[in-house]
Amino acid sequence: MKKELLSQVYRHPLISHDELMRIIAAHHKVSFKKGDYILKQGTISSNYMIMESGLMRSFAYDYKGNDITTDFFCNHEIIIDVLSLFKRIPTSENIQALTDCECWQIDFEIFQELFHSISGFSEWGRLWMTNSLFHFKQRSLEIVTISAKERYLQLIKEKPEVVLQAPLKNIATYLGITDSSFSRIRKEIS
Repeated sequence: MKKELLSQVYRHPLISHDELMRIIAAHHKVSFKKGDYILKQGTISSNYMIMESGLMRSFAYDYKGNDITTDFFCNHEIIIDVLSLFKRIPTSENIQALTDCECWQIDFEIFQELFHSISGFSEWGRLWMTNSLFHFKQRSLEIVTISAKERYLQLIKEKPEVVLQAPLKNIATYLGITDSSFSRIRKEIS
């Protein structure tokens, strides 16, 4: 599974087969149990992972101390705190397993060595970062330009495993709405 999954994630025309094998070999398997913290607020991220199976979320506490889900990580997605990892600063978010999870991890120092020695890998990273920036910009716009019901329907379409496995309160905070508003939306849809 490792080779197939990581080959898919790191697919890029400028990465040769031998270079891809070096990148894949740099990853090691890690497992987490439901409820485990992968990253805690105030710590500095030292790696990133690719989800083989499971579901995780990132969350932060708002100014009132409420737990607000900022993202969900599903199968084949990259689990990363970009600011903490690349700027080497303490994170403002937490990352927690919502189910038992299997992941492929690469440590920051090894990533850096490969990133600077494989030109196609740096191009892959630039493309991944561009896509991530687009995703987060789109999400911030959608919070103010489309209804919570539309955002929920979009989540069902894009990440159905979240709707099936995440606690409802996590989904509600991700959508930016209260539990009672979320309950009404769910009744309308069903």
